[in-house]
Amino acid sequence: MSDQNKEMPDGAGKGEEAPAADFDLRPGGDSGNPPAEYADPADGSADLVEGSPDRALARRIADSLGQAGPSGWQRLEAVFALTATTGVAQVVYFDGERSTRGEPSVPVLNRVREHRALVAELDGEPWWRLLVGFNSEGELEVDYDFGDEPFPEGQLFEPDAYRADLAEYPRETLPVWLAAYVRHENRLSRTPQEAARQARADRAAEVWPVLAENQFPDFPQMWARWACISAAFVAVRSDLGPRLLPSMGWFESSRRSGSTMYSLPGGRAVLSGGVWESPNLDAVYNDGADMPKVYAGAPDWVADPVLNPRASTGLLSFVYWWESGRWYRGESPDAADCATAVPGVWTASTVIDMLAGLAARPPGAEQRAAAAALVSAAEVGVVTRETVTSLFGDEIGFDIDGAMYQLSIAGVVAVLPQRMPEQEAVFRVCSYIEGRGLDTTGYPLDQLTADRFACGWMVYVPVPQGEIAIGRAIFYIADDGVLEHSSSSVAPATFVKSFEQRYRERQDARA
Repeated sequence: MSDQNKEMPDGAGKGEEAPAADFDLRPGGDSGNPPAEYADPADGSADLVEGSPDRALARRIADSLGQAGPSGWQRLEAVFALTATTGVAQVVYFDGERSTRGEPSVPVLNRVREHRALVAELDGEPWWRLLVGFNSEGELEVDYDFGDEPFPEGQLFEPDAYRADLAEYPRETLPVWLAAYVRHENRLSRTPQEAARQARADRAAEVWPVLAENQFPDFPQMWARWACISAAFVAVRSDLGPRLLPSMGWFESSRRSGSTMYSLPGGRAVLSGGVWESPNLDAVYNDGADMPKVYAGAPDWVADPVLNPRASTGLLSFVYWWESGRWYRGESPDAADCATAVPGVWTASTVIDMLAGLAARPPGAEQRAAAAALVSAAEVGVVTRETVTSLFGDEIGFDIDGAMYQLSIAGVVAVLPQRMPEQEAVFRVCSYIEGRGLDTTGYPLDQLTADRFACGWMVYVPVPQGEIAIGRAIFYIADDGVLEHSSSSVAPATFVKSFEQRYRERQDARA
């Protein structure tokens, strides 16, 4: 964005503050000559005061908007987004207490189009957006947006609109994001069907993936560290930092780079993303270079559902996949060139420093030791709530529950079932019996009782005194919620022994 006069007016360009007035700018419309009411002053004072033709024309645009404003307005902010064929305008007036939305007149829109053509003549290329701030005292702020940053929602047109504009106003280069938007042609998308075909073709042509040694940490450690960083940012209630969803980690940096990492069954993973203003993509979209074959040698499961959304916008600059205990890649850049798109998972020390810095400023030895304990526990999957509170301490000042959730869905929390309360055991068994429609004749559920053993409860209805019952239902429920249906035909001591063994096997499998 080029600052022509002053800073961009506060609030300008925020689509939620103003309506969008669409208008057509196709050839054959108004000539652009101003009506008499907007003609230049006879003495040319506007140009003398403002100092440049584009500034003078911006002043006349602002004056016209001011004349059309509601009574008592103190400040207006306007945004005009244009191409050669279409445009959108947003105007908001402020009176100190409330805002009023307005719609620019046709003469004003003609002036805006004229202004864009004038800037193209003066600067060599037209702006994509004109931002105007003006107050009732006559103070004017003007800014030209040449697309250094993506346009706000509601001010981005279809690619054809930009192609038509480039035909009328050729440019040597475009910002990479805009060049990709106009020219990517879905070249980085990879549907499951395309992935299967490409994988078969690669094998037939003996195109093999590149072993990416010493690039990223091994996936299990990288996943655990990603989880720790995510948990820490959640704990301090920050909107920044990475986050975890089930089987997926995502990260968006403040510099518009970002990545996702998907954890897949069978010990597989996919890490992909984009570096802002990627040199490789710049060469593709602005210089006509060949698109890097980031999927070269990739297996068929490296496809759109597990790729970063940048694949669909042409801004995906790297893809790595984890298989058989190793990272692989096609024609993706080295990890060092992807660093701005990935959270700081590179070493345990990097993560420890980050966690300690989030927990306290400045961090002391106590925070560093607690951070080291959390990272170590996460890497072996035995994090507990105490591990987290040892680092952050105060559960009022920090979101410990949110942090634990991040760690839990990452699968790095120790699974230690708590002792199930007796009444819960009885309730669960009663629900099981009723849910299955079991015959309860002579088996009144309101008489269910529970006897404790090492890892759970034996729940049953006692036999009435003086009676003998063979094959009477007995239910065993473990502290982890597993329920098994047996009967008095099997001695409780015998059943409990095997039940406890199965419980231990489940816990070992989860460790």
